[in-house]
Amino acid sequence: MNQNNNLAMLSLAARAGKVVSGGFMTEKAVQEGSAYLVIIAEDASANTKKKFINKCKYYNVPCVICETMDRLGHMIGKESRTSVAVTEQHFAEQLIKKLEVKKDLEV
Repeated sequence: MNQNNNLAMLSLAARAGKVVSGGFMTEKAVQEGSAYLVIIAEDASANTKKKFINKCKYYNVPCVICETMDRLGHMIGKESRTSVAVTEQHFAEQLIKKLEVKKDLEV
């Protein structure tokens, strides 16, 4: 199945207000325990990827690397974004089923 179709649920979650985006807000959601899934852009810097992968491991939050920053931002109706956190469990579970989400990503 096409990855764009898989991420359609992300657009729905964004319209429902169950998504936070950008480095600071995503990091805050992970630390506060409100993030159920983190999506990192493929073209984010190696340092950004490493930071979010390590933070997600520490807080036991599933994460996936996919799409470009521009495409990720577009899917949630914003400018380009390096990271997005899904803050509602049902939306996160649906995305996890459709994407190859791993808890132990390595950079």
